[in-house]
Amino acid sequence: MDMNRWLSALPQFLILLPFAASCYYTMKNQMRHTPVKTAALCTAVLLPYAFLCSCLCAMLRVEANVILLPSLILFFFLYRRTVTASLSKCLAVYVGVCAVQTFPAQFAYAFDSYLHPLSGAPDFSMEAAFFRLGLSCLVAASFAWPACRYFFQMVDCLDLPKIWYSTVALSAVFLIFNIFAVPKSYRTLHTGRMFYLFPLLEGCLFTFLTAIYLLFYWGTTVILDHARLKEHTQLLEMQSRQYRTLQEHMRQTARLRHDFRHSIHLLSSLAEEGDIGSIRSHLAEYEISLSENTPVNFCANAALNALFGYYYEMAVSAGIDTDWRIELPEPLPAAELDMASLFGNLMENAIDGCLTIPKNRRYFCLTTEIRHGNRLYIVSTNSFDGKVQKGKDGYRSTKHGGKGTGLISIATAAEKYGGSAQASNSGSEFYVDVTLKI
Repeated sequence: MDMNRWLSALPQFLILLPFAASCYYTMKNQMRHTPVKTAALCTAVLLPYAFLCSCLCAMLRVEANVILLPSLILFFFLYRRTVTASLSKCLAVYVGVCAVQTFPAQFAYAFDSYLHPLSGAPDFSMEAAFFRLGLSCLVAASFAWPACRYFFQMVDCLDLPKIWYSTVALSAVFLIFNIFAVPKSYRTLHTGRMFYLFPLLEGCLFTFLTAIYLLFYWGTTVILDHARLKEHTQLLEMQSRQYRTLQEHMRQTARLRHDFRHSIHLLSSLAEEGDIGSIRSHLAEYEISLSENTPVNFCANAALNALFGYYYEMAVSAGIDTDWRIELPEPLPAAELDMASLFGNLMENAIDGCLTIPKNRRYFCLTTEIRHGNRLYIVSTNSFDGKVQKGKDGYRSTKHGGKGTGLISIATAAEKYGGSAQASNSGSEFYVDVTLKI
């Protein structure tokens, strides 16, 4: 076995280590295992693979890319099994990292052409291979902080597959260009000014690709901020509606108090006449007038009370038999908007499920209960038609076939505050159990 060729090939396969790390930067909240276990699994797989493939390259005297590039397809499927994110997000991150990691290779080819101007890519030198490995580690380290600090929010919150697939196509353009731009003979780089133009062009393309990713991040933050603002506006509209209902109730109560003296005179006259039936009839009518339009008070928090009131009216108007017992701690265990998002998705999904069956079979039970002094348990049970779509990553939406964003939002909100969310179903009932730390 040619040791020089082996030493040249080994660093080219070791770049899979910084490559793998880069793939997980934005997936820190989407990993199936702990970061330590994931790192151990990647190391256990990639290190033996690197040694084995470098030996094959040395014995078969083939270029490292002949084995490395097809292997990236296999590694994608392995990567997909270690994260819970959707296919579109996994592809976008994986192809994006592939595109970024082709640039250290291009600069390494330029460096190799400087050291060995009469050689070519098939005879990639050991010095250039280690140069490429070092540059790959540097690029991975440079992207680590912004990816872990900011970019992961896109993966967690942006559930628009079309946008993610568009980034896949864009990254693939740079990836394919750099694959075909590999100089087979370094003599071409020493023709005219090509030796200086090649690294300059690659540097400009790398800067351009980085700028595109930054613009994508900026655009995503605008979309997410707009979604949060819309959610906040809807919550304010619900509060405004609840406020108008309270005002109407106060006006009605004031009118009833004003008319109460007339009722006293009437009841007194009926009592003198001994007309017990008329007294009972009048009292029943008066009780009905008191209960009409009386807003239901679910909890002390004004925003959540308005939210519960909004969906309660929606459920009642849809003919859904409701049984709600709400108990919430003060202060709330999570931010008001996060709690509104959790309960909003929970109630909306349940009501949508009830609408799939006839009115006489619709029911929705919602219970929140504080247990052990440090846990808030939320249990939702609703009737539905029994039709579900499930994949390996959980329930999928029956509306668009993708992963159900409502259940994802519920689980994300629960996990954000140290809790959990579990969904299950029987033939006619759908259950969601949520636990939050107080």
